[in-house]
Amino acid sequence: MPSKNSSKQYVENGYYHIYNRGVEKRKIFIDKQDYSVFLSYLKDYLLPKDEKSIRNKLSDPDISYKEKDKILKQLRLNNFNNEIVLLAYCLMPNHFHLFIKQNTKGQIDKFMNSLGTRYTMYFNRKYKRVGPLYQSVYKAVLVEYEEQFIYLSKYIHKQALALQGVPLQGQPCSYYEYTGKRNTVWVYPEEVLGYFSKTNPNLSYESFVREPEENLLNLKDILIEDPN
Repeated sequence: MPSKNSSKQYVENGYYHIYNRGVEKRKIFIDKQDYSVFLSYLKDYLLPKDEKSIRNKLSDPDISYKEKDKILKQLRLNNFNNEIVLLAYCLMPNHFHLFIKQNTKGQIDKFMNSLGTRYTMYFNRKYKRVGPLYQSVYKAVLVEYEEQFIYLSKYIHKQALALQGVPLQGQPCSYYEYTGKRNTVWVYPEEVLGYFSKTNPNLSYESFVREPEENLLNLKDILIEDPN
């Protein structure tokens, strides 16, 4: 019998909660470099690929073999700029969450396979290990109603904020894009922020996320069971 949320329903212009954790709940991010590499891969896939600039570098007669190989890999790299929109994310030591919109049916699967394979190769090479990094195939939950849409980013961000103060100084997440403290061109908080006030602190997104845990809706359809 398939596990919860392993059977995926892909739709055009659909919003999804995507998540996965390490095999046997082991850490998939060990240090700051690991978080940085995962985020750099998101950036690679979500920003437009400037193929003209890349090919111009390739035409340089003085280019080294090593640099040429690196550029060719850039050219072959998948790109999802017009297909995948990242609304929110957080990276935890042994799992991650992504809030994504796919514009064309089936693009999430291609995107997640590219991201998962590439990061696993990096992680296994760095830590001299072999085999799967993740517990299973990523899970995908289709956002089907408005409450899910509004509360999903809150659920994602509250996990990261709960670990503020640890040695890594908080978990990487998109909360700072939502509060205007950081601008990342490949993260799009605008749709969610449209539900909140920019002028009334009591009705702001920050107030919404910081409200007591007991006020968080019990949205079982979008939450991970036993995420630790």
